[in-house]
Amino acid sequence: MRNTWTRRRGVLPGFGLTLGYASCYLALVVLVPLAALAAKATSMTWERFWTTVTEPRVVASYRLSLGASLAAALINAVFGLITAWVLVRYRFPGRRLIDALVDLPFALPTAVAGIALTSLYAGNGWFGRYLEACGVKVAFAPLGVMVALTFIGLPFVVRTVQPILEDLDPEIEQAAASLGATRRQAVVRVILPELWPALLTGFALAFARALGEYGSVVFISGNMPMRTEITPLLIVVKLEQYDTAGAAAIAVVMLAASFALLLAINVVQWRCLPAARGRV
Repeated sequence: MRNTWTRRRGVLPGFGLTLGYASCYLALVVLVPLAALAAKATSMTWERFWTTVTEPRVVASYRLSLGASLAAALINAVFGLITAWVLVRYRFPGRRLIDALVDLPFALPTAVAGIALTSLYAGNGWFGRYLEACGVKVAFAPLGVMVALTFIGLPFVVRTVQPILEDLDPEIEQAAASLGATRRQAVVRVILPELWPALLTGFALAFARALGEYGSVVFISGNMPMRTEITPLLIVVKLEQYDTAGAAAIAVVMLAASFALLLAINVVQWRCLPAARGRV
């Protein structure tokens, strides 16, 4: 009788080898730097650590960084989905150009993006002069931080949702319509459930990218303490003052907060995947 437990040999390297390479790479690139960061933060006494991470100026930067990142990621989730839908479902002149422009924030240096946004939204800029006339201040205000984070995060949502939309058969919508579903019902009950995992992934990527953004924000924010100062800037200030432990302490708090939020997003995504598979 042939042993059914005999290991089958494949052409590609097996599980053990690839797992070893993946674990080694993950440890060197991610785990070791994070461990060094935590070790540097723990070199401080608990009292000094707590004082550093709870200063009013630092707490205000947490509030701005986390709030603006979440708001920008939510905006990108909505308009990134709309952009991906237009690029996939419609054919029009200039579509390829718009598709290429979506990737511009990936290639554009963040400092250049910050200068460009500041030039547009400053009081004498193309858009800023009209917005400020209406009482809306963008540059050198918290709103400017959100604008910059929205700019750099849009491609993450579009490029995550776009392949799923391309694989989604339009006949599914036609079948829903033939069964009496309205357009709204087809979108809510047929299309969105298929897109939820990809949309949540794009949201998480946009949020994570915005949370650590520095170059494009420092120009448009004005860096006013307690108002428009982001946490990455405070970390840089600590490093310039040769307070490496203080910078590491602030970074550890941001790392813990971002990890908790990303973990919650992933839990929601994992719950959506079985539901999506059950509808297939």
